[in-house]
Amino acid sequence: MTKEQYEKARLAALKIYENANIALTDQEKNNLEVADFGLDELEKTGLQIVTYVNNDRYCAKEMALFPHQTCPEHVHAPFGNYIGKQETFRCRYGTVYLYVEGKAAAAPAAKPPEGSEQWYTVWHEIVLHKGEQYTISPNTKHWFQSGDVGAVVSEFSTQSFDEYDIFTDPRIKRIPEID
Repeated sequence: MTKEQYEKARLAALKIYENANIALTDQEKNNLEVADFGLDELEKTGLQIVTYVNNDRYCAKEMALFPHQTCPEHVHAPFGNYIGKQETFRCRYGTVYLYVEGKAAAAPAAKPPEGSEQWYTVWHEIVLHKGEQYTISPNTKHWFQSGDVGAVVSEFSTQSFDEYDIFTDPRIKRIPEID
């Protein structure tokens, strides 16, 4: 991702946070992470993240998604003494379609990004509207997508180790690279 692409996405994400009435400090706005997952299709596959805190006891993040943007399927697997991340998603704005392991939805509302369908394998659907939340157990495969207006999701979790996330799609690079 180029610096220009990053800045355009950062400003668009800030607009979504503003629409959701999420107050951010100047430092948070400047440190906003734009994750394109190395696929160079940010409008379809990506995530914009503000991390409030991430320490050895807990983590809190604010995630913005553009309309119909998808965070790809992944798992927060155990390693060493870490049992994997437990996270609660709370929808603050828009609609979020969350997919986890379990009985597949007969007619899922979301669709994987075109050309990446093979990398989406879990189809138990949880629909989150503003004010609703869902807790994902450690080591649970999941992915999510926003609806028509985009979305803001607050994440409350155990410590986050993003660099150890395991994605179903082997092309994915979790840590953003800006040219």
